[in-house]
This record gives sequence, structure tokens and C-alpha cells, in this order.
Amino acid sequence: MRPIFLVGYMGCGKSTLGRAVSRASGMRFIDLDNYIEGRYHRTVKEIFAEKGEDGFRDVERRMLHEVADFEDVIVACGGGTPCFFDNMEYMNEHGTSVFLDTPIEKLHSRLMKGRHKRPLIAEKNDEELRQFIIEALAKRMEYYSKAQVIFPSDLLETTSEIAQTVKLFLEKFSISPIN
Repeated sequence: MRPIFLVGYMGCGKSTLGRAVSRASGMRFIDLDNYIEGRYHRTVKEIFAEKGEDGFRDVERRMLHEVADFEDVIVACGGGTPCFFDNMEYMNEHGTSVFLDTPIEKLHSRLMKGRHKRPLIAEKNDEELRQFIIEALAKRMEYYSKAQVIFPSDLLETTSEIAQTVKLFLEKFSISPIN
């Protein structure tokens, strides 16, 4: 099976859903940021500091092209991955791109809880965070909307919600569960 690329804004559940689908299906899960860190032996933050955003985005593009050659993988892309170069078109040509559509309120709620782990939003108060999400999402929708499939990812908070969402995902893509 060709790769499935999960795209969407930070907090939409790319890693949560990707890992859960991997466990349920036996497909390999790749978090693109983690893959980059493993190949470059540096954190994304260090690569950004060393090469700047343009340098990081070039590394990201090359690693995206690398994982696009793999079979039976589900790839959680960084939130900005589809927005640079021809990445979105490349994903559409080499696999199936899936935009994880999540309401702004849900993104806000999730990112408020985990903002300390995300340097881009760590210092923002609740209202600043909400405005940041609205503005950034509006800019990125031009790219996210090019995904071949739009899939709701608003039910990923509890174990039972994740299981229900995974079941729908497997059905949607005709992927057989392993158990």
C-alpha cells in the first residue's frame, strides 16, 4: 500500500491518530519530525537554529521524498510541511494525503494543554493562542485543502474516542485491522 500522509494544523491529532492506526493495522508509523531528528542526529529546534527556516524546510522536503518511497506507512507530517515547495502535490502523487479537520475550539483546547512543549506558542495566553490558531490556520488552509481526503479528527481525547476514530479511518481506507 502506498503511504498515507496525515496533514493538518498542530494539535489536530496527526501523531495520536497515526500511532493508533499503526497499532491497529500493523502499518509502520513515521512522525516526519522524529524521522528528521533521527537522520540528522539533531532536534528540529537545533536544525532550525543552525540552518534557518529555509534550510529546515529543504531538509524536511528531502526527508518527505525519502519516506514517500516506503510501503505500508502512515506519515504524520509537520503542520507546515504541506505549505512549502511542492510538498502537497508530491504527497498526492506518491500516496494518499489526508487533512485532519479539527474545529478551532478543539485545536485551542488541545494546544492550551500542551503549549509548553511547543516553542512557537509556549508564551501565548489563551486569547493570543486562539487568535494565533485562527490566523495561521487561515493561511495554511490553501494547502491543507489540496489533500485528497478530509477526515474529522475531533474525537481523539479518550481511549474509546480514539478507538472509534481508528475504526472509521480503517474503514474509510479499506485497511484490515490486525486483530
